Amino acid sequence: MTLTVALQMDPVESIDIDADSSFVLGLEALRRGHELYHYLPRHMSFTGSDGDVRVRAHTRTLALRREKGNHAMLGDSETRDLAQFDVILMRQDPPFDMAYITATHMLEHIHPATLVVNDPVEVRNAPEKLFVSHFGNLMPPTLISADGGEIAAFRAEHKDIIVKPLFGNGGAGVFHLSPDDENLSALIEMFTTQSREPIIVQRYLPQIRKGDKRIILIDGEAAGGLIRVPAAGEARANLHAGAGAERAELTARERQICARIGPALKKRGLIFAGIDVIGDYLTEINVTSPTGLQEINRFDGLAGGDTLEARIWDAIEKRHKETR
Repeated sequence: MTLTVALQMDPVESIDIDADSSFVLGLEALRRGHELYHYLPRHMSFTGSDGDVRVRAHTRTLALRREKGNHAMLGDSETRDLAQFDVILMRQDPPFDMAYITATHMLEHIHPATLVVNDPVEVRNAPEKLFVSHFGNLMPPTLISADGGEIAAFRAEHKDIIVKPLFGNGGAGVFHLSPDDENLSALIEMFTTQSREPIIVQRYLPQIRKGDKRIILIDGEAAGGLIRVPAAGEARANLHAGAGAERAELTARERQICARIGPALKKRGLIFAGIDVIGDYLTEINVTSPTGLQEINRFDGLAGGDTLEARIWDAIEKRHKETR
């Protein structure tokens, strides 16, 4: 079964081929004999007239190889109707802003006739830090608000807190405030001046010093994980913020968390998801552009048809067949 596949992502020329998950998803598509294309989200267009709705993009054929500095070979640009593709992998990086949301609205017009991974409606409905709120018994004590009084009361109750933007990514704008830190009012002012969005405040989990765990779920099933350990003097366990990665086995509690949220992910068509766990608590559910495939493959010695990207493609092909 040969599929035409489009990677909707950021510029492929600048990715780190030893870490990028979209890269190995593309390589696996080619290994299976699928035709691969690439386009940038900003090159998408919607047109509609008298009931004729089309979503198009400036696409280019894409060949990939694991050769640094020469990993991507792009063909000439061609404007194509995205409904002509069998599968679209929505893989641009956050932030989850209005541009991101607009892209989901466009792709909604062609899904599921063209299988979009992940389902664009459900991606729109599942921002990382908000989606967790639907699993309240799994999350740490949390407040989502722009009200200074509510935030101050939460801090008075929990003392040691984390403050972060609701739609941030990569650890940007994350602050750890100890009980004697005097910067809370200034932080609230900074966040509320820059945006009308609420902020998220959570009780600080000291287990973060041992790292947070990124767990990959494929079609609702736990597939592997890694530990991201903060750098010295850091409260953030994001790889973008200098955290180190280590091999991880899933604990009984983590498997319990996966079993609790897995059916919801599968039902929503969220084939590829990455969750973050600190200690016994679920802190994020990432469905926009999860990462970690290559690191887990290396730590777990996965190769060939056993890699995580191969399992993701197994799930995609199965879902594509079911929706024909």
